[in-house]
Amino acid sequence: MAHPTLNDQVTPMYQNIIRGAWPVFLRTWKHDWRGGEHIPAAGGFVAAANHISHLDGFTLAQFLVAHGRAPRYMAKSSLFGVPLVKDVMTGTGQIPVVRGSTQAVHAYDAAVGAVEQGHCVCVLPEGTLSRNKQLWPMRGKTGAARIALTTGCPLIPIAMWGAHEVLYPYRGVTPKLLPRKTIKVYAGPPVALDDLRGRPVDAGVLREATQRLMSDITAQLERARGQSAPPNTARGPKDHDTLSADQTAQDEGDQR
Repeated sequence: MAHPTLNDQVTPMYQNIIRGAWPVFLRTWKHDWRGGEHIPAAGGFVAAANHISHLDGFTLAQFLVAHGRAPRYMAKSSLFGVPLVKDVMTGTGQIPVVRGSTQAVHAYDAAVGAVEQGHCVCVLPEGTLSRNKQLWPMRGKTGAARIALTTGCPLIPIAMWGAHEVLYPYRGVTPKLLPRKTIKVYAGPPVALDDLRGRPVDAGVLREATQRLMSDITAQLERARGQSAPPNTARGPKDHDTLSADQTAQDEGDQR
């Protein structure tokens, strides 16, 4: 597979990282990518996915880049204080989140601004690696739905499966690269939100939108795994979610 052509305008650093990392990722694991037709060719949107491995950020980015879009993540501000990492994060337009601070709301505003400027913003709505013993999605936080409803942009549900075989959550940091694993990334059509748009973005609307999102992510994961999710699989927002924009930004920053 040749180097992908991006539809987005990106910095030279972003392009150089893609050129360097692309052949490495192609050789490290095999791919089963489906639903690429649901990724908007242009314009802002939110890509929301399940979270089963520390590799998810890379595998989701690879899928999106392969379909012409350059992702931006909401990331912990501590990463922006690490030498070299800081340069990469700022040079590729990632969004810092100051955890446990009222400044976190600025990250939410930055995510909304990025979407309004036509960028792809990635959110892992569970907020952390799945703690479900079978790695089915946990309840989602409302950040992805809030951004989509605020901006009116598409909300694309994405399921990832296979990266846990390379780097399993909560079991060390040594990857198992051989034999080569197949990483599946399945995207579905935009979450149906038309009936919610135009209404006040309140707790009830956010809960309903998040429930639809998690249900759609779970449906794509069922396809990727070839099995049905247990009846008790969480598909709605977390009960303790405060639903504020400030908390939304803090939650999404916890993902990275």
